Amino acid sequence: MDLNAAADAYAATPLLNCLLREAAEPAGGGVHRLRGSGRLLRVHGGRRPGRPELRTADGWRPLSHAELVKLTSDELGRFTGITNDELPVEIADSRDTIAALLTARRTARPPTDPYLLSEQSLVMGHPHHPAPKARGGAPAASWLPYAPEAHARFPLLFLGVREDQCAEEGGRAAADAVDSLADALDGPRAPAGYRLLPAHPWQLELVAARPAVREALGDGRLVRLGESRLPAWPTASIRTLYVPDDSADLFVKFSLDVRITNDVRRLWRHDLLKLRRTDAAVEAGFAALRRSGSRAAWLADRGYRTAGFAFEELAVLVRDGLRAHTAPGATPLLAAALAEGYPGSPLSATTDPAAWWRAYLREVVPPVLELFDRHGVVLEAHLQNTLVAVDAAGMPVQALFRDAEGVKLLPDLPRAAAWQRLVYCLVVNHLTEIADELATRHPESAPLLWPAAREEFLRYATTHHLPEITDLLTSPSLPGKTNLLLRWTHADGADARYIPLPNSLK
Repeated sequence: MDLNAAADAYAATPLLNCLLREAAEPAGGGVHRLRGSGRLLRVHGGRRPGRPELRTADGWRPLSHAELVKLTSDELGRFTGITNDELPVEIADSRDTIAALLTARRTARPPTDPYLLSEQSLVMGHPHHPAPKARGGAPAASWLPYAPEAHARFPLLFLGVREDQCAEEGGRAAADAVDSLADALDGPRAPAGYRLLPAHPWQLELVAARPAVREALGDGRLVRLGESRLPAWPTASIRTLYVPDDSADLFVKFSLDVRITNDVRRLWRHDLLKLRRTDAAVEAGFAALRRSGSRAAWLADRGYRTAGFAFEELAVLVRDGLRAHTAPGATPLLAAALAEGYPGSPLSATTDPAAWWRAYLREVVPPVLELFDRHGVVLEAHLQNTLVAVDAAGMPVQALFRDAEGVKLLPDLPRAAAWQRLVYCLVVNHLTEIADELATRHPESAPLLWPAAREEFLRYATTHHLPEITDLLTSPSLPGKTNLLLRWTHADGADARYIPLPNSLK
């Protein structure tokens, strides 16, 4: 398959998944009736659909990627009564991004570290988003040097923010963590009267010309100090970088004024101001888990630093690294990488997929249920916020969770809505994708996977009174997030809407 054909195939799969889930009905044999027009669309490939064909008077006509985008736009316009000129451009941008990534990956040097390799392996991305790889329509040359999928690694830029203009929260631990980046990456130090402010080079390119930043650079409230000599590594979220240094071992998360999937990925003021409350609640829950013998770990968001005159644009958040939290001898891997598949994945190497799956469930499911049940914490335990550590034989031995920004607390969110969010993230977005990938690689295991998952939920229910589990296991449906319709109807990125999907746990 040539590069353009491969890019079309990668881009078509998530778009088709969305279109078929949200705006079509199955008609048998890989054929689906589109709800907007009643036209018939045929696809091939099961969980990774491709090669779409439209039924015409002359038979089945193959659709190019551009034709599929046009068909999707026409169908959604008919189905919703709403027009949208932005999303088709975003979908095309996602496809072109994939083409640029595939080109770059031909000559890029992958990381040798298994964890970093997993973070940088997502070529397709979110399997149920219409434009998972869009980069804001910018030319590839502007973002490719910072793309994890292209195996990027790059130095941080260091700014100095005048002390009276510095805003931060998280106490001495967070401040020390930010300052430690200069040592870890061999970067410049802040001069007297200034605080060190690391910056993502792409973000600084995007905001440097804005009045608040430009004026601060002109009058000395903000100064450029230079770049680090050593690189940091972008993870799958693009704006979060890993610094795997002995003296730091940190993740650093930046604002990025680019729409990635549903949201512009900025560190919003309201999220930063509630960060410590949220993270403290999660840390308390995981501390209780550890006291009960659980191996599950939380990568805490320690705090942030920014400039008061550009609070969101220049914010940097520091998060715990891996070394202090990963079980001895285990290797953490990104769950999203396990679901998409990549060279070296333990899913392809396992000789006992049923045992592998049971071990995976045992590490991932109970902590999420326990945090909800005992502590009122709703982890956003989807594929990108979950790491699964495996032993030398590739068996799951620990789950690690991250991202306080996505965590919800009871009673801030009504209990029914909180449980729906938990089920979507954990079961639909996460377990379904891992199970499907395991069944694809090991078809003989397919009949065993969902009974084992049901058993894991029942096992928790036997020792804990969580009535929602009974409802989950008897409900005819699970909530599926409608990412295509959310983007088409211009909904807020945080506004989750769901449609019912068949319940594999029943």
